[in-house]
Amino acid sequence: MSEKRTSLSPARFLSARRRHRSAGLVVLLFGLLAVGSAYAAFAPGAAVADNSAQSQQIEEGKKLFAVGCSSCHGLNAEGGGNGEGDLAGPSLIGVGAAAVDFQVGTGRMPAMQPGAQIPRKTVAYTPEEIEALAAYVASLAPGPAVPATDSYDISKATDEQVTRGGELFRTNCTACHNFAGKGGALPNGRYAPSLMNVDPKHIYEAMLTGPQQMPVFSDQVLQPEDKRDIIAYLNALQEQKDPGGFGLGRLGPVSEGLWGWLVGIGLLVCVAVWIGAKGVKAKGAKAE
Repeated sequence: MSEKRTSLSPARFLSARRRHRSAGLVVLLFGLLAVGSAYAAFAPGAAVADNSAQSQQIEEGKKLFAVGCSSCHGLNAEGGGNGEGDLAGPSLIGVGAAAVDFQVGTGRMPAMQPGAQIPRKTVAYTPEEIEALAAYVASLAPGPAVPATDSYDISKATDEQVTRGGELFRTNCTACHNFAGKGGALPNGRYAPSLMNVDPKHIYEAMLTGPQQMPVFSDQVLQPEDKRDIIAYLNALQEQKDPGGFGLGRLGPVSEGLWGWLVGIGLLVCVAVWIGAKGVKAKGAKAE
C-alpha cells in the first residue's frame, strides 16, 4: 500500500486530499505567497528606482538654489532681507513647482535687482535645471504643480471656446492687461505685461499662481477649461491681422488720436511753414 502512495502523481496526491479540513488554509497561504512574490518582484523595484531619481533631482535643485537663489530667498527658501530691514526675496515655502517654473522659465528669476516689477528676460537655466529647482521647492511644502500638457493644449479649440475665452478675459483680465492683451500701467511703478508671444504653459501658470501683483485664479475661481479657453482667445488675438496695416498697439482711439495729432497735424504745420517761407521769398524777389 505504501508503494502505491509513493507512486501517486502530485496532481492525484492533491486531489486525493482536497477534502481535508486544512486544504482551504493551504490554498489561501499558497495564493498569498504567490501574490506577495509577484509584488516583491515588480512593484518595489520600480518604486525604489522612481524615488531614487526624484531624490537625485531634488538634491540637484537644492544645489542650484543655494548658488542662484539663496542670496535673496534664504538658504532654506524661508525668505531673506537685504541687510537694511527690507525684504529682498519672499519665502518660497508652499508656492509650488508651478510658480518656480513660471518665474524661472520666463527669465524673471533670478532677478538682476529687486524692484517694483521684475521684467521678463533671457532664461538663465536649462529646462532640466528648471525642473530640478521646481522639484526642490515643491518638496518643501505642498503647492500648485506644473500643469499637464493637456491643460493648456489649444490645438483643437473651437470658435465657441475662443468666444467664451474672450468673454472670460474681458471680465477678469482687461482691467490690467488691456482688452487686446497688450498690457498696461499700474500704480507704484508696476505694470501688467503684454500677453503676446507668451508660452501657453506660462499663461496657465500665471493664472494658477498669481505672480507679483496679479491675483490668483485657482481652479475654484477659473476652472481648467476656463483657463484653456482664455489661452485660446489670446492665441486668436495674436494671430489676428491689423486691417490698416499698423495696429498702433491696439489701444483704441487714444493711440489713434495721438498719432493723428503728432503726425497728421505735425505735417500740416510743416507744410504751412514751408508755404509761408516761400511766400516771403517771393515777395522779396518782386520788391528787388
